[in-house]
Amino acid sequence: MVTFPKRVLLSLVASGTLLSPMLMAQDEMINSIMELRSEVESLYTQIDDNKEAYRSQMKSYALQISDNEAQINRQETSLKLTQQNIEKAEKQLEALGSTTVDLKPIVNEALDTLEKEIKAGIPFKVEERVAGLHQIKSDLKNGNISQEKALALTWASYDDTLRLTKEIGQFKQEITLDGKATIAKIAKVGSVMMFFATPDDRVGYVKQEGDAYNYVVAEGSQRDHIIDLFDSLQKQIRTGYFTLPNALLLRGAN
Repeated sequence: MVTFPKRVLLSLVASGTLLSPMLMAQDEMINSIMELRSEVESLYTQIDDNKEAYRSQMKSYALQISDNEAQINRQETSLKLTQQNIEKAEKQLEALGSTTVDLKPIVNEALDTLEKEIKAGIPFKVEERVAGLHQIKSDLKNGNISQEKALALTWASYDDTLRLTKEIGQFKQEITLDGKATIAKIAKVGSVMMFFATPDDRVGYVKQEGDAYNYVVAEGSQRDHIIDLFDSLQKQIRTGYFTLPNALLLRGAN
């Protein structure tokens, strides 16, 4: 049996009493460091994920911007062709001068070309605009207006069509939604975008599909953006930054 002096035993007991809290504190510190390291690794993972999501979003935006620019370029080309048709008609008018040449063939051809342009363009008051052209034809045929008057009215119709390509505003017209006709508010952005809002609180945009145009009801953030556009137009705000669905309409007459 090994015996220790009483002083030695007291020293050992005291040492054990002091070391125990120190060891516990050391364990807690190690655990805290491990938890912090785990949190740091988790944050790095989140940062990497966010970076990848951001890159994908920016790539999507870049593709959308490129597509929009290409479509706008095509629209500008279409507008130039319309302007050329107007200039051609103007030159024909200047060449005729005050002669007694029969203007009916020229007027009818110009009206037919414009009618084709209206029917192929955005579905904005198409029937009303085409009816106006038919009225000019009918009045000219029946002798209700002179050939010069018919030519002036035709010229004014071309001018109105060109003006519509630049006009931004709010209007009302009948649209067909889900197979039913309804009167809707229309927000028109030149001749490249057209949005609608119905009395039953449905809002959306006109979508071009091949040779046809369809009315698409918007949901979620697209709905909110379209409502913001109508509110701005109601307040006569036509300039500024607007976020809108990609609903460019660029088909014209061939």
